[in-house]
Amino acid sequence: MRRLHLLLVTLIGLPLAVAGWLWLTMLSPFTYDRPDHLPEIDAGPHEVFVYGTLRSGLVRWVVTGRAGESRPAVLEDFRRSALDLEEAPGERVEGEVITVSAEELARLDRYERLGIRYERVRLVLADGTEAWGYRRLPEEAPEGARL
Repeated sequence: MRRLHLLLVTLIGLPLAVAGWLWLTMLSPFTYDRPDHLPEIDAGPHEVFVYGTLRSGLVRWVVTGRAGESRPAVLEDFRRSALDLEEAPGERVEGEVITVSAEELARLDRYERLGIRYERVRLVLADGTEAWGYRRLPEEAPEGARL
């Protein structure tokens, strides 16, 4: 009986905990305030180059409300460096391009913590098209730290 109780708690509690964490970190109005200095988002559609977790349709569905279609894309003269892109002549990053509305772009900005953790920049892809991409903001040294 005790094992059955533990199994039921695990089967119900674990998905609820994961769902709560996803909501809090990706969709909650309590964990991100768009910085005031950021410009307003123009009406869509917007093309976005994704190269990490957003390549997953499931993640896009959780973040934007739909998985959406994607197409393969390549960003030349860059490489992935942990959670960022860094310039690297002769290298390339394989990813995907997704097309989103202005509201969905705002949700992607929330997910990436635009203005806090990432900036959104225009990238020229290998096929010559442009798309938004997210690049890590430089981490500033703590006040009083010496280099």
